[in-house]
Amino acid sequence: MEDESKFKLFNICMVSDFFYPNMGGVESHIYQLSSCLVERGHKVIIVTHCYGDRQGVRYLANGLKIYYLPFLPFYNQCVLPTIFPTFPLLRNVFIRENIQIVHGHSAFSTLGHEAMFHARTMGLKTVFTDHSLFGFADASSILTNKVLNFSLVDCTHTICVSHTCRENTVLRSNISPSLVSVIPNAVDSTVFLPDPTQRQPGKITVVVISRLVYRKGIDLLAGIIPTITSKYPQVQFIVGGDGPKRILLEEVREQFQLHDRVKMLGSLQHSMIRDVLVQGDIMLNTSLTEAFCIAIIEAASCGLQVVSTKVGGIPEVLPPELLYLAEPNSQAMTLELEKAIEDRIHNRNMDPFELHQKIKEFYSWRDVAMRTEVVYQIVMEAPVPNAATRLQRFNQCGPVSGKLFMLTAVLNMILLWVLQWIWPDQSIGKAETLKLSQVVKCEQRSDVLMGKKSSSNGTKSLIKLS
Repeated sequence: MEDESKFKLFNICMVSDFFYPNMGGVESHIYQLSSCLVERGHKVIIVTHCYGDRQGVRYLANGLKIYYLPFLPFYNQCVLPTIFPTFPLLRNVFIRENIQIVHGHSAFSTLGHEAMFHARTMGLKTVFTDHSLFGFADASSILTNKVLNFSLVDCTHTICVSHTCRENTVLRSNISPSLVSVIPNAVDSTVFLPDPTQRQPGKITVVVISRLVYRKGIDLLAGIIPTITSKYPQVQFIVGGDGPKRILLEEVREQFQLHDRVKMLGSLQHSMIRDVLVQGDIMLNTSLTEAFCIAIIEAASCGLQVVSTKVGGIPEVLPPELLYLAEPNSQAMTLELEKAIEDRIHNRNMDPFELHQKIKEFYSWRDVAMRTEVVYQIVMEAPVPNAATRLQRFNQCGPVSGKLFMLTAVLNMILLWVLQWIWPDQSIGKAETLKLSQVVKCEQRSDVLMGKKSSSNGTKSLIKLS
């Protein structure tokens, strides 16, 4: 497959509401996967909505092209779900870049779902990657699951980041398991390197890096901290992240007078996470639900021992000998954390560099890119359904919702005919593909004009080409 893939290159469009300058697991996944696909010879562009004054076409220093479309975020960095108004601009981008595959990311991303819907109307192939786990009972989950059902019933193929996530997605969207593959996340092992010299001598530091929200188990953390600090005077906590539950941790720190042993760092940029991790001995994850949890991979790559809740896809992430797992309650989590502390006190932990080497062997973005290529090959060989088949699929989504989905699909087809009459495909100019050397030259020219030194960091050198 490695030799064959060299002769089968695709034009791919990654679409999501979540991308830089916003930071998170989805954003990192899109960037790393796209970079590796470009490295393997594919053409990859990224489409997202505008972020403040960051609009139009930008290039990252590694040659990635990003379209920041003029759609304003409505809620939680997602655009307003309008469906039809996004079609003209997305169609223009797909034709201009000669796109073959549209790859949407995240069940929360409105733009991702709409882009895949429009792509299917245009006869393009679509792939969707699900990064999250959802429930089935509350109103929010019911609505999200119905939207996912509408989106995936017509999607060519779906990727999940863990087997648990795959089962959850199949049940929520009611699609065939044969159309869902499992490809895990990975970690950039060249960035997350161990540095034991940064650890404080005579102390055992427990690091927590997470959004401080209920879903991340911050209530559990608030119950664990007083017990551990009273039993082990040499243990201290570093908490990175922000959210509505931060006030709960502040109250615990105030109540038990732990200001010198619980350090609150607030919100962190992704570039700062490694510098925080290497200060710790143990990584504590108290999440109540996780599809994969890339944070514990990053921590293990930095040489930390990981203590985590036994939920979602977390047991799949690391082998048992590298992970302390506990049920999601304070008593069980405290017990496992005590085991990790005792092992650290008696030097029974694995050497940080040996642990890093194992993670490097387990997880690689290049391996993820190669496995994604296989999915793309399957997708390109899949037959293109006609209009009647698409409408029949939507009709199977429910006695009422199915009819609404059919009506939406028919209106979208009519809108496509109108757009083709107003702006024929041949009237849309094709974009030139810039080589990496051209991007670097443009970057250097832009920096000289602005009186700045050129940066080689792909995530920081974001320039606009006139």
